[in-house]
Amino acid sequence: MNPRGKQVERRTILQLVTAGALAVPALSLAGCATGGGSDEPTATAAGGAKSDTNPFGIADKATVEAVIFNGGYGFDYVTFAATLAQKNHAGSTFTVKPSTQIAQELQPRFVGGNPPDLIDNSGANAIGLNTIADQLEDLKEVFESKNLEGTVIKDTLYPGVEAPGTINGKLVAINYVQTVYAIWYSSALFEANGWTAPKTWDEAIELGAKAKAKGKFLMLWGKEAATYYQTLAIASAIKEGGDDVRLGLENLKPDSWSHAAVQGVFKALETIIKNGYMKPGGGGTQFTAAQAQWSSEEAALLYPSGSWIENEMKKQTKDGFKMTGAPEMTLTAGSKLPYTALHSAAGEPFIVPSKAKGAAGGKELLRVMLSKEAATNFAKTKLSPTIVKDTVPEDGFGSTALQAQGKMLKEAGSDVFTWNFIDNYGMNQDMLVPWNAFLSGQINAAKLTSELQKITDKVANDSSVKKVEVS
Repeated sequence: MNPRGKQVERRTILQLVTAGALAVPALSLAGCATGGGSDEPTATAAGGAKSDTNPFGIADKATVEAVIFNGGYGFDYVTFAATLAQKNHAGSTFTVKPSTQIAQELQPRFVGGNPPDLIDNSGANAIGLNTIADQLEDLKEVFESKNLEGTVIKDTLYPGVEAPGTINGKLVAINYVQTVYAIWYSSALFEANGWTAPKTWDEAIELGAKAKAKGKFLMLWGKEAATYYQTLAIASAIKEGGDDVRLGLENLKPDSWSHAAVQGVFKALETIIKNGYMKPGGGGTQFTAAQAQWSSEEAALLYPSGSWIENEMKKQTKDGFKMTGAPEMTLTAGSKLPYTALHSAAGEPFIVPSKAKGAAGGKELLRVMLSKEAATNFAKTKLSPTIVKDTVPEDGFGSTALQAQGKMLKEAGSDVFTWNFIDNYGMNQDMLVPWNAFLSGQINAAKLTSELQKITDKVANDSSVKKVEVS
């Protein structure tokens, strides 16, 4: 991932599925209309006539290629939008291809000058946005265009959604999903045992003892998602220590991981691990298999994740589980931000490479994705909201997790925050190593701190890496 200040330390998952290609069949429907007024056609470099219904000037019989991270949200929601796009551009072909190895597959194409037209740059193997920012289109014109319903897109969005994808004043990514990060649990299991979601780390440790008495663990993890605990730790530390913590990490400051609030959270996690409240073996367990131990077998009580978790595990969740989310724990009752403060932001960054042959088509597919029809489809099928407002009913389409997201966002009010340094500099893959070791009990909090600082310092001291100053 992740707002009103920046992007999310987005889904750091590596879904081991086979990458293939899905070409949406061309639809023989009427093309976009042109008319007078603001719809007056004009010549464009893209080869088509610009209008409100074709704002980027897609040429007739265009070919558009999108490569989408196939993680917790899948990729069929983009296929849905591609079908809508083809209705507006008869004769054109919008091809949607899934991938779990974004950097490995697409960096060579950037180097070769033939990148796809639209990329969902997400997952554990995402490309560091800061490393390719100068090779990406400025997407502000997408927000300035009208959606399929005829409304200017920027007027339909939640506040602050530009910030996560903005680097040095340039909107290089449109983060599509309004992600809520939380501690997830089964409200049915908690109600049956008289438990409540912990509000502090001390309460979490106490709950760990109760879980152990019932033959359960407090928490668990899977190897590709070990840094979900880093996301939890950073959020909790920011709530405790405020901007001192956030800005130190964002700006890659020396000893930023040694801040007292960060150390307090690391020590609490260390206690949980030493007390045997963390299910062992996660370092050798594929992450969705570990998550199934939580959602299907109820082997552990709590799991830190983004709001994609319900959709990701919907086929491996126990009947009557009632998945529910709660804000991250604070260290003390005197935290800088209240317990209800929330790590949430626009996530799932979509980018359009400047050298793409069909960059106009990439922007058009984004425009369609931001229509009310496409956004509502996403919320209903993925059980998570997009950055488009008013697409989720109060009943959350029957989802307890989606209902919980609405409740948490409402209670957080303006106390919503995020960070972006891990995504900007592509550090997650390196950070997985010490986190797996720490959660396995192989290293202590002090060693975890030094390893994370080493990774951060390497980026900070690399003069070839452009830095993003955050204030």
